[in-house]
Amino acid sequence: MHIIIIGCGRVGGELAKLLSSEGHNVVIIDKNPHAFNRLGAGFNGITLVGNGFDPELLKSAGIEKADAFCAVTNGDNTNIMSSQVAKKMFNVPKVVARVYDPKRAEIYKTLGLDVISGTVLFASMLRDKIIESRFSSYLIETGELGVIEIDISDKFKGRPVEDINMPGEFIITAVINKKRQTIIPEPRTVLEKGDKIMAVVKTASLGKIRKIFEL
Repeated sequence: MHIIIIGCGRVGGELAKLLSSEGHNVVIIDKNPHAFNRLGAGFNGITLVGNGFDPELLKSAGIEKADAFCAVTNGDNTNIMSSQVAKKMFNVPKVVARVYDPKRAEIYKTLGLDVISGTVLFASMLRDKIIESRFSSYLIETGELGVIEIDISDKFKGRPVEDINMPGEFIITAVINKKRQTIIPEPRTVLEKGDKIMAVVKTASLGKIRKIFEL
């Protein structure tokens, strides 16, 4: 994929290195040339200095052939302006903007932008850690789904994954066995006491799942 990233802060820099290491063509833009120092010598993408909403700069970054565009500067206005230019002017298929203000995030979602509110995500993570030590909703920002971690007890030992899954409500996605090995289970994978499972759960069904697993 040809991916353009606006902002080479901690998030943008790490994202650029990750995508580049996976073999994607990455162009990262930042107003501060010194920001690119955090990319390290192993980064094999392209760095450009300037504003992420400058059409001419974006053209030089290859936006007309870009598969994805991600704006993660520390300014909401810059991220939104850049994303709108990418989406409306250049029709980039996948555009994601980081927005700090939760109120703005909801507004911009109505404009058809994929918006990630770091403030909401981090607050949700902290809330879940404090209140629901087994439940984390941060993977899917809508709050409709989350991830639950459960230790397998005598009640469920010896049973295959397919007997425990509840389509549309609860799906086991990973099993950590007693040897600390993590596997993606098959439907017939048998669970043992001491295994730890990670499952996607519908938030509305959380109470039901707690009762079933006696959490």
